[in-house]
Amino acid sequence: MATCLLLFVITRLAWPAAKAHVITFGRWTTVKVLVGADEDKPLELKVRPMFVDGRVKEYTLGNPHEISDRLFVVWRAVRVNDTLPGEAVTIPRWTWQREGWLVVDRAAGHISAANLPGFAPDTSAVAWYRDYVAYCGISDDGRKLLAMVMQLGRRRPILKKAIRDVADPGDLQCATPSWQRQPARVTFSLESGQTFTYAVRGHMVEVTTDDQESDPDP
Repeated sequence: MATCLLLFVITRLAWPAAKAHVITFGRWTTVKVLVGADEDKPLELKVRPMFVDGRVKEYTLGNPHEISDRLFVVWRAVRVNDTLPGEAVTIPRWTWQREGWLVVDRAAGHISAANLPGFAPDTSAVAWYRDYVAYCGISDDGRKLLAMVMQLGRRRPILKKAIRDVADPGDLQCATPSWQRQPARVTFSLESGQTFTYAVRGHMVEVTTDDQESDPDP
């Protein structure tokens, strides 16, 4: 018995210790992006690199939101090649774009994309609370503005509600939703003064204000 116990202890000591990953952010850099329906409106943004174990893995916007002591989320920025076919250039014409949100696991050093259906990077203002995120999304046909609430780890929204029609491609602005606690509630506000408030209970939501004008399905 003593021999078996000694072999077990020696074996455990021989196993390599789990590698601790180090995640850090670099310096801010000001870049320009083109926004609007015709991509004709310049906008300055600040981006910074995110390093995992000393290597650049992504570029990010704004500050991260802490989900837990292990997970955080952060907004992603990417450089894409804007060179047209046939253009005589020797190096790519790089341009910056805002993308979706990333979920970062500190312990594993793993980065994945957050599932945010209907999210429009140039117009959807997000509000995180715990592992929930609220934002105004766009329907698949681009004709309705949607009140959206997602919970990390779930494939489907716990709230997806049409709150107004979209008149034109430039009519996609929506105020940042606001959260309250005890009970957890989120409020969506429109420029018309209308508000829509929903109580979030686990994987369900309940209407707490009159939203009869948001009845049409997206």
